[in-house]
Amino acid sequence: MEYSKDFLLNLYRTMVRIRNFELRAEKLFLEGKLPGFIHLYIGEEAIATGVMANLRKDDYITSTHRGHGHMIAKGGDMKRMMAELYGKLTGYCKGKGGSMHIASFEIGVLGANGVVGGGLPIAVGAGLGIKIKKSDQVVVAFFGEGASNTGAFHESLNFASIYKLPVVFINENNRFASTARVEETTSVENISDRAVGYGIPGVTIDGNNVIAVYETAKEAIRRAREGGGPSLIEAKTYRLKGHFVGDPELYRKKEEIEKFLSKEPIGRFEKKLFEMKILNKNLRDSIWSESEKEIDEAVKFAEESPMPKPEDALTDLFVDDTGYDY
Repeated sequence: MEYSKDFLLNLYRTMVRIRNFELRAEKLFLEGKLPGFIHLYIGEEAIATGVMANLRKDDYITSTHRGHGHMIAKGGDMKRMMAELYGKLTGYCKGKGGSMHIASFEIGVLGANGVVGGGLPIAVGAGLGIKIKKSDQVVVAFFGEGASNTGAFHESLNFASIYKLPVVFINENNRFASTARVEETTSVENISDRAVGYGIPGVTIDGNNVIAVYETAKEAIRRAREGGGPSLIEAKTYRLKGHFVGDPELYRKKEEIEKFLSKEPIGRFEKKLFEMKILNKNLRDSIWSESEKEIDEAVKFAEESPMPKPEDALTDLFVDDTGYDY
């Protein structure tokens, strides 16, 4: 299929923006400027980028503890994202969500989730709501291979299949569930093999090939939008960083990481764009520089933003739907 120059460069820009955001988040955390934990998406950028290029603003996603890339690719504002990582009042969740719980209903992000597999039932619930409303929206549920071994995964696929809900399940198989290798924890060679148990399409793809991700997701999203029901896509990738920033990574050797560096998505796509003469050194440097400036501005915004007040801890916890005037 032919793609326009602008389309291909936009894919590249999105991956670069995700990579630079994550590199800066890592640096800030190691400097002691960010609270909580940070789980980086470095090495997995092609998945969020390729999938989200097919979604509309009013489509929904559910994310994971490794969710910054999903948020950026869905159209998140880096200033508000960075403020949330800092725990500031101007963040997406007013500083209450932090890295693992960013949400923005205005762009269809129903929330990142610190609970393994926790976003899957939420996605199914959103899919049921879409079906009841008879709209043509779609929900994409991102989850890791570790989540495919939870009850929430099997219940969610079963329910979505029974009611033909417009949910696309995207398994980001980065080969490690925390510190355990996928081969040690999972009974099948491919996570997508489990789709057959629920009577839905399942496919395994190269998650480091942004075009393969885009094309596969395009078909699954089209099918869901037209009433064809759910699909399961396993995008195989590799987590270049530890489970969290500061992870000693005793479960793998540096040689293994170096082996996969040659397969990481940005370098691969960049090489392709150079071969197609869509990208040159000056344009590449400009794209990276623009991204870094954007993140500089986001950090400045976050650092200058106010902290929440103690009394803010009790706001936004409940919605009064009783109609009573207290």
